[in-house]
Amino acid sequence: MKVLVATSKPFAKVAVDGIREVVEGAGFELVLLEKYTEKAALLAAVADVDAIIIRSDIIDDEVFDAAKQLKSVVRAGAGYDNVDLASATAHGVCVMNTPGQNANAVAELVFGLMVYAVRNFYNGTSGIELLGKKLGIHAFGNVGRNVARIAKGFGMEVYAYDAYCPKEVIEAAGVHAVDNVEEMYRTCQFISLHLPATDETKNSIGRKLVSLMPKGAVLVNSARKEIINEEELIQLMQERDDLKFVSDIAPAAAAKFEELFAGRYFATPKKMGAQTAEANINAGIAAANQIVGFIKEGCTKFMVNR
Repeated sequence: MKVLVATSKPFAKVAVDGIREVVEGAGFELVLLEKYTEKAALLAAVADVDAIIIRSDIIDDEVFDAAKQLKSVVRAGAGYDNVDLASATAHGVCVMNTPGQNANAVAELVFGLMVYAVRNFYNGTSGIELLGKKLGIHAFGNVGRNVARIAKGFGMEVYAYDAYCPKEVIEAAGVHAVDNVEEMYRTCQFISLHLPATDETKNSIGRKLVSLMPKGAVLVNSARKEIINEEELIQLMQERDDLKFVSDIAPAAAAKFEELFAGRYFATPKKMGAQTAEANINAGIAAANQIVGFIKEGCTKFMVNR
């Protein structure tokens, strides 16, 4: 059995060492394709492999066609919209993710972005504190729960809305569970987004919700850029000079945001939520263990293309 680690944005060395230990310890061969810049290199590398570990790499129909022996793809991270699930299913390939492994790293970045925003992007002027402010968490999954935990340390009042998470679960975490999403946006000066990019959520964060936020609002996106209705948000930010937007994903209209909203907008140069040594190690080793479990025991606990 041959396992390929295909990462244009490579894992830390210590993570690769951990992956190697798991894969070779199971009696499989490990091959690396790191920092590749051409898709042709990926297509050549997948030709004879049984499993692939990826990060943000695109695995589409062309890749599946080239990978004749492929049985499993594991995305080292929570999001998996970079994998064509329909094509994977059609090719008989099991796709899995590693939920929770990057959660703390992303949650910590949320607070880095929030502090940066409320201190006016460190421009030397007087800002505000997070203590006592109301934070709304939109989607209460692994990252959202870590955000709630950290927010309590800042002394924030924490609210959450998740259409698929029972109120009792949210309240058991010491968080106010709101009855509807509009109530949360109306209540909270800070909103942290943790929605996946689905047909239901794409373009869902726009004027209707963000316009409800109180004066001095800060919108934080560490999820996916597709969930933001950029045209509506641009219009709203033009109308409301109190509104700030900080993101771990550069919008499609990043140049326009930068031009129009200097001092009220910031996006990281590339997605950095999971860019910590600890998250690298956790997600990479989890991916390796899941591949071994799938090939040896048929375990599909984290399969996302059922």
